[in-house]
Formats: sequence, structure tokens, C-alpha cells
Amino acid sequence: MTFDHNRLMNWPFKDVVRQYDDKDTILYALSVGVGADPVDLRQLRFVYEQDLQAFPTMPIVLGMTDMDFLTDPAIGIDLPKMLHGESGLTIHAPLAPVGTIISRMRFVDLVDKGADKGSLLFFERNIRDAGSGNPLATERGCFVLRGNGGFSAEARKTPAPRAIPDRAPDHVCTLPTLPQSGLLYRLTGDRNPLHVDPAIAKSAGFDRPILHGSCAYGIAGHALLKVLCDYDAKRFRRMDVRFTAPVLPGDTIQTEIWLEPQGSAFFRCKVVERNRVVIDNGFAEYETATPIGSSRSARH
Repeated sequence: MTFDHNRLMNWPFKDVVRQYDDKDTILYALSVGVGADPVDLRQLRFVYEQDLQAFPTMPIVLGMTDMDFLTDPAIGIDLPKMLHGESGLTIHAPLAPVGTIISRMRFVDLVDKGADKGSLLFFERNIRDAGSGNPLATERGCFVLRGNGGFSAEARKTPAPRAIPDRAPDHVCTLPTLPQSGLLYRLTGDRNPLHVDPAIAKSAGFDRPILHGSCAYGIAGHALLKVLCDYDAKRFRRMDVRFTAPVLPGDTIQTEIWLEPQGSAFFRCKVVERNRVVIDNGFAEYETATPIGSSRSARH
């Protein structure tokens, strides 16, 4: 299949209107592991309709539906070989637990890494409240098109990622995933069969279906919200990550966090069972409420 990168970069995106209700809000929080302790009132606020709050990383799944470019045969994206490479979310205002948003996506850049490595497709998505028009969040990210490289003679480099501090982390938070995590998370909107169909996963080079990158992102966000914000969603401001290896449903994710001045932090995530870094070069911003202790390797 021929890859038409010019057609891809000129894709005519449109506004996407997405209504969501309390069931959608609760489903998203459950899919990233919130509510694992059903008597923790801090978690219950995201999974119980009484005084319900939206989990802060939920905008990442709202309005992500203008994606016909993925299956357009005239573009020729090798969908089974496509992965989520980077993801970032800047939150401008808290998301209501029930509401309507308007989302519009645009492509920022396409970097050819060579026929054997594929290409990097960078995008930005603006999310705003449908009623007021006020901005709610900006998502930035990168898709790795592993089967679509070698279309350009131009050798280009991408910016170096943020470096993790060379010291022990200040906090470590370990959260489990469920064997059915991928089956649950796909109900939030991403129905890519790579995450559910064993045959398609094997054709893409994996032994079994892998977890959505955006689900791993939400689980890392869960760890950050717990450690940095004591589950106070209003204090969560920004979260950027680089995906470095797949997560399998059922894996245990350990998030290591390094505190920085002025309400910022670096972090990375490892799969405990394989001692492998799956999210690296993470960066977060949050509003500090009370000073957080800096004792090394505090456990949560």
C-alpha cells in the first residue's frame, strides 16, 4: 500500500461535538484503576454519581473521533503497526462531570525516520466547552507510524526529551492493572483491534493484545494525582509522557516521582513484573497545597 504523506498532512479536520454523561465519566475513571479501594472517599468522588467529579486526564478520550484518516486507503497508514509515541495534556479549566465539549485536531509535523523505522506524526487537539466556548484542555502527542517510513530524503531530528534527575525518586506509587483493562478501556472510545484481537496483535509483532498507550497515561495520571494532589483534581495542571515499551493488561505499574520547585515534577513508570520502563521522561505541573515531604522513596 502506498503512503501518501501529503494527503495525510492536509487532512481536513472538522469540529467534533461530544456529549458525555455521568456514566462516561465513571467508566473512564474505572478504566484507569480509580475505585480499586471502594471505601477510599478520595477515589469514590470519581466513580460515584453523588458529588461526582471528572478525572483530570479524561479530556484525552473526549472528542477523539475525527480519525477517518487512519483507514483512508488513499493515505495508506499501516494501522496494525501504529503506536502512541508521546502524549501530553495541559488543563486550562476543570472538566464538568456531565457536559458537551467541542474538539478540533490538527497535524503539526511528520518526521520520516527511514523505511526501517517508520515516521513520527505530531498532532495537537484543542478542547473547549460547547456552551461557553472557554478552553478546557490542549492535548499534544505523537503517533509512531512504524510501517510508514522512507518517503523523504530529508534527515531530521526531533527535540531531545526531558532528562530524569540522576538521584533516587522522592516518591514511588505502585498501581495494578486488570487482565481485562484493555477490554474496559476501549469502551471509552479507542476501538483499535490491536488492543483486543490476539491475531491482529501477533501480526503487529506482539505476543498478545497490548494496553492502550492512553490507558497507561491515565494510570500514570492516577499515581500523580494521588501523590502530588491528594486526589484533588483542581490542582492537576499538566502531564507529558514518552511511551517507551508496551504495557500488557494485568501488569503492575510503578511510578517513580521526582519533585521539582514551583509545583513541577519529573516521573517515569516501570512494569514491575519485567522491570522495564514503559513511560519515560515524564513531566507534570500541579498546584501545591501544603509542602510535600521530600523523604526519598516514600511509598504510596
